Amino acid sequence: MEVYGVTQDGRTVERHSLRTPAGMVVRFLSLGGIVTAIEVPDRNGRIANVALGLPDLAAYEARNEHYRFGALMGRYAGRIAGARFAVDGREIRLAANEGPNALHGGAGAGFDARIWAVEPQDDDAASLRLVSEDGDQGFPGRLDVAATYRLLPDNALRIDFEARADTPTALNLTNHSYFNLAGAGAPSVRDHRLRIFATRIAEAGGDGLPTGRFPDVAGTAFDFREARAIGERIDIVAPHVTGFPGYNHSWMVDGADGRALRPAARLEHRGSGRTLEVLTTEPSIHIYTANHFDGSDKDASGAPLVRHCSIALETQHLPDSPNRPGFPSTALRPGEVFRSTTVFRFGVMP
Repeated sequence: MEVYGVTQDGRTVERHSLRTPAGMVVRFLSLGGIVTAIEVPDRNGRIANVALGLPDLAAYEARNEHYRFGALMGRYAGRIAGARFAVDGREIRLAANEGPNALHGGAGAGFDARIWAVEPQDDDAASLRLVSEDGDQGFPGRLDVAATYRLLPDNALRIDFEARADTPTALNLTNHSYFNLAGAGAPSVRDHRLRIFATRIAEAGGDGLPTGRFPDVAGTAFDFREARAIGERIDIVAPHVTGFPGYNHSWMVDGADGRALRPAARLEHRGSGRTLEVLTTEPSIHIYTANHFDGSDKDASGAPLVRHCSIALETQHLPDSPNRPGFPSTALRPGEVFRSTTVFRFGVMP
C-alpha cells in the first residue's frame, strides 16, 4: 500500500497493488475502488496496462464523474427513470444527475466518490468495505457492502460483491472499467473483435431507459453471437443518450440464473494477441464504447481520450429495474444477502 494523495476535502487515498506469480498486476485506489491499471502480457510476453484511467488524483476528483473509470458503482449502477421508485407503496426520491433521471448513484455522491476501507488478504486479494447510511443518495436503509478483488492463477480478476440492508431497498452494483487490449493509450477498439453470449437485447429509447421489449439480435447491429469487429457496424447504431453513434446497450446473458457463472462476452485484439473473457452471475451485460469521449482529457499514458478508444463491459441488472416488475429484481430486504460475482479472464491467442 502507498498513499496516492489527499483529496481536496482532506481524505487520504491509498493505492494498492495485487500480483500473481505469472506477472499479472492490478492496481486500485481506496477512492471508489477505482481500478487504475490491469497489467497483462501479450502473445510475446510484453506486459502492458489494458485498463484506462486518469493521470492523477486531481484528475479523478475533477473528471471521473464524467467517465467513471474503473470505479465501483452504487447504490444503483445505471439509470432510474425520474429519479424515483416505490418500495412497499412508499415513493423514494433520489438525487437526479442526468436530466430528470438518476445515473450510477450520481451527483458526486455515489460509491465511486467514497473512500472504501481496504483489507489486504494476500498478495493477490483484498476486500473493500463501505457503509452506506440510510438516505444516502436518497435510498432507504443502511447498507453494508463488501467488494473483493482477487487475482486467479489463470490471469483473471474476480470481483465478488456482498451486501446487506436493514430496510427494504434497491441495489445494483458493478465495476465500470474500460478496456483496450492493445494497451491503454491506443486510439481505438474498433478493430477489436467482440462476441456477446446473448440472443436478446434490452431495447432502450433515446434517453437510455428500457422500453420493456427484448428483441432478438439476429440480423441487427447488435448481433455479436459470433465474434465480429466492433467497428463493423458501430457507425450505424443510432445516437443513444450521448448524441454520438456507438454501443450503449444492455444484452441479456444467455442462461443467466443469478447463481452460476455464465459467459457474457469475449474480446480479442489480434495485433497483440490479448483476449478477455467475461463471466458473471448477473442477468445482463451493459456495453459502452466511449461514445461521448471528445479528446479534451488525457488518460494516464498521456493519450487523448477520444471516441471509441475503449470499451466498458458492465455486468449488472437492467436500468430502471425498480420501476419494472417484469425485470429481474433488484430488491434487497432485511435478512437477505445480495451476492454477485464477475470474472475478467485475460489470455493470449496464437
